Amino acid sequence: MTPLGIRLRELRREKGVSLSEMAVALEVTPAYLSALELGKRGQLTTPRLHQVCAYFGIIWDEADQLHRLADLSRPKVTIETAGLSPKATEFVNRLAERIGQLDDNEIGALISQIRPTK
Repeated sequence: MTPLGIRLRELRREKGVSLSEMAVALEVTPAYLSALELGKRGQLTTPRLHQVCAYFGIIWDEADQLHRLADLSRPKVTIETAGLSPKATEFVNRLAERIGQLDDNEIGALISQIRPTK
């Protein structure tokens, strides 16, 4: 699952609607929504994200948060390191090699190192 998929499932459960009911309201298939929740579907388009926000009655900060989660939920990421230091290139390549072997604690520690401070 992706951060956006987890949040969408939470919102759907909070509202008490099934995948099928939400799919009908958004004019998509239940299979599409399921794939989105499971992280097997690419990033939402901005219009579709606005549609989801409207469906759940999400505005302002919560809508911004949902947009940020969508940005952080791309299941396939390409990192361009041309022009960066050799260490930056090594880092992303080592991460690509090992990402599947890291546990949640190790990933959390890496995220805490690079997460922007507020």
